[in-house]
Amino acid sequence: MKLYIQKLKQSQGEPVSFREEVDISDIANLENDIRRIEPVLVDGTARMDGDDITCDFQIQGTMILPCARTLVDVPYEFSIHAIEFFTTSSYSEEEEIHLVNGEVLDLTPFIKENVLLEMPLRVFADDEKLEANTMKEGKGWTLVTEEEQSEKVDPRLEKLKSLLDDKSNEKDSEG
Repeated sequence: MKLYIQKLKQSQGEPVSFREEVDISDIANLENDIRRIEPVLVDGTARMDGDDITCDFQIQGTMILPCARTLVDVPYEFSIHAIEFFTTSSYSEEEEIHLVNGEVLDLTPFIKENVLLEMPLRVFADDEKLEANTMKEGKGWTLVTEEEQSEKVDPRLEKLKSLLDDKSNEKDSEG
């Protein structure tokens, strides 16, 4: 997404609005959990004051991330508010102010950076997807809920239980 410095200068300090869909799908190739990302909508304003440019914009989109439990695809919608500062003067030494070389300001790297910074550490699929994709049993194991586990009694303990019942009945009859 490119903003032209000449257009910003012609606006004489008034904000210049922009609204554009930006394809940042190549960030899915970086080492992160993003499996896929749709083109994002960037909506904002840019204002030039002397050599300084302030861009205030909103990034909206959807990225596909893996579920932390089952690794199924989970769509994650995001809306990010960002303010970036730029200058055409090479004398500024502040870290938060980015230098613009040439007559074109490319916002795409800053859009990507903001999306990566706002990416959640983990997401979870909804209950329906979890049920459909969770393994219930495997070789040598079965998923059991607490209710199912309490209903089943080990057959070896069944005999002990009957012995304990007999002893308690004897004590009751003596007392």
